[in-house]
Amino acid sequence: MRATWKPHEKHGTLTERGDLPSSVYAFPDKRKAPLTDASHVRNAIARFDQVRGVSDVERDLGFANIKKAARHYGVEMSPTDWQELGRRPRTGRPAGARRASARKAAVTRKLRGTGRGTTPGRRRGAVRAAATRKRNAKKAARRKTSA
Repeated sequence: MRATWKPHEKHGTLTERGDLPSSVYAFPDKRKAPLTDASHVRNAIARFDQVRGVSDVERDLGFANIKKAARHYGVEMSPTDWQELGRRPRTGRPAGARRASARKAAVTRKLRGTGRGTTPGRRRGAVRAAATRKRNAKKAARRKTSA
């Protein structure tokens, strides 16, 4: 696949993403993954498998554009084909092992009392809030009786 990426050397402030020409994107038709400097190229490589709504042909073009931009900005790139980056993260672990690990983590969170809504700070905050409500209710009752 022939790359369509061209370096964008315009200096100044770019206030909108729309100010960039389509030729600086890895996926120019979709205007996804801008390749304007070395950090954007590294980000595009790292997140290549997260790009949604592109076909395999567009992925070929995107990978060719990323390779060309990486060469231009001096970014080392070890993958030689976009399939090495994958369409989905591949950890090399089977699904059963991932599920077992998730179950073990859930048990650990439960034993430690951590996780959503159970941290000691949240408990203290809830206790303080209840005490404040009670105190405010007593003050309001006193005001009603004295008025």
